[in-house]
Amino acid sequence: MSETPPENTDFDAMTRDIAEVPAVEVIVTVAVNLMSAAAVKLGLSEEGEKYKDLDEARKLITALAGLLDASATEISSFHAAPLRDGLKSLQLAFREASLVPDDPGQGPGEKYTGPVYG
Repeated sequence: MSETPPENTDFDAMTRDIAEVPAVEVIVTVAVNLMSAAAVKLGLSEEGEKYKDLDEARKLITALAGLLDASATEISSFHAAPLRDGLKSLQLAFREASLVPDDPGQGPGEKYTGPVYG
């Protein structure tokens, strides 16, 4: 089933809107969305175990680490520092949630961040 966009959709206005958003804001927004999704998949939401999926969490954490690694020189430390702290917290939460923890340096995103210790 295909949906057609509403007749009043103004794609030119949407394009202008996104064109006005600074790249740093886009990067930070994507990072926060990855962090939030990873937290849910780690079972850290109110629903806890209902949405827990460590395989999915690993993918999200690795993607977040890659994004932060790639954008480190593009965003200021003002933006990067709290994101790196959040990433480390997720990596530690993943290690704690795993029945068989990964070896240091082998956890999600650690190929970008190096080994993470508590």
